[in-house]
Amino acid sequence: MSTEAAEQKPSGGSWSAKQVYTMSVLCLVVGVAVGYLFKGSQSVAPVPVAKPATAQKPAEPARMPSLEDMKRMADTKAQPLIEKLKAEPNNTDLLVQIGNIYKVTHQFKDAITYYDRALKLAPKNVAIRTEMASCMYYTGDVDGAIGQLEQSLSDQPKDANSLFNLGMIRWQGKRDAAGALASWQKLLKSNPQLSADRKANVQRLIAEVEKHKNAQPMGQLATEGRNTK
Repeated sequence: MSTEAAEQKPSGGSWSAKQVYTMSVLCLVVGVAVGYLFKGSQSVAPVPVAKPATAQKPAEPARMPSLEDMKRMADTKAQPLIEKLKAEPNNTDLLVQIGNIYKVTHQFKDAITYYDRALKLAPKNVAIRTEMASCMYYTGDVDGAIGQLEQSLSDQPKDANSLFNLGMIRWQGKRDAAGALASWQKLLKSNPQLSADRKANVQRLIAEVEKHKNAQPMGQLATEGRNTK
């Protein structure tokens, strides 16, 4: 997705407080898909909680949601959009919204299905292709993810997110330090408009890879990047 593009939000109503909480917890535990370095920061206002009465028992810790829980949640949230899609099968926006629901709940194979359908309608849409590449990487299809990003860069050679993700996946998925460095160096060279903190983040990754390129790659893909602006 381009540096100025905002992540599309699923329609069909707001997430419940429980949904927001469980997805936030899962993202912290499972890790975050690539592709968020250049997306806008979003925050959820804390929900005020009344102080318990002295006789009230302490609240039990929330159970960590499983991927099956998240799958059920995603299916429920996506169902109205899927029903609408039956009447509008060529609605690219609907397909992307459904894909986004499944991506944020870590149902990556389901997300790929809808992103792929959207790309058949809009094959030059780099934002959709980059989202699908992230999902492919997390299903273990490293080569497929790289292929999609290379296609994105064929269509839009300076796309910052495609270059960033390609470097990350080459480093994390292929242990290709030279390839990662080449992608990030091209990113910096072809996108001089990057804000100082984004540029510093890429430069930090370059320094880390140069320092450790003969060792194992970093265990975490990338910080979610929601603190970058």
